[in-house]
Formats: sequence, structure tokens, C-alpha cells
Amino acid sequence: MRKSFLAPVALLALMGASACSEKASDNLENAGAAIGDDVSNSLDNAGARIDAGLNHAGEAIDRNTDRMGTAIDNASRDADRKANEARQDVGSAMERAGNDIRKD
Repeated sequence: MRKSFLAPVALLALMGASACSEKASDNLENAGAAIGDDVSNSLDNAGARIDAGLNHAGEAIDRNTDRMGTAIDNASRDADRKANEARQDVGSAMERAGNDIRKD
């Protein structure tokens, strides 16, 4: 009698454990899928932020390159003007020196 009672109890316990392990397996699968989705979303967000940062850096480089070009152009014009002024000053000084020599 004891054996006949234990067999159905053991069978029920085995079926319950089987159902629990299937539920645990489903939960584990769902958790794995959720983790995978989170990782994928995080990587997508990181990629988008990197792209945005690179675009911002490129725009800043372009702006500052334009500014540097303008500054170089201005400096070149200033140097040309100063060189012309220096040539005129030298020419005037040579002319005065020539006049002084003629007077003597």
C-alpha cells in the first residue's frame, strides 16, 4: 500500500518539477531577451551620441578653419601694407640723403 501511494505522489512531484523547470526556462529566456534588447539599445544610443559628437567636432573645425583663414588673410594684408610703408620710408630717407649730399 505504501508503494501504491508513493508512486502517484512521486509522479505528481515529477510533473510539478517539470512544469517549474519549463516556467523557469521561459523566464530565463525572457530575461535573456530583455538583456539582449537593453544591450542593443545601449549600443545604438552610444553610436548615435558618438556620431553627434563627431558631427559637432567637424562643424567646430570648419568654423575655426574659416576664422583662421580670415585671420591669415588679414595678417597678410597688414604685412603688405607695412612693407609698402617701409619701402616708402626707405625711399624718402634715401631721397633726403641724396638731397643732403647735393647741398654739400
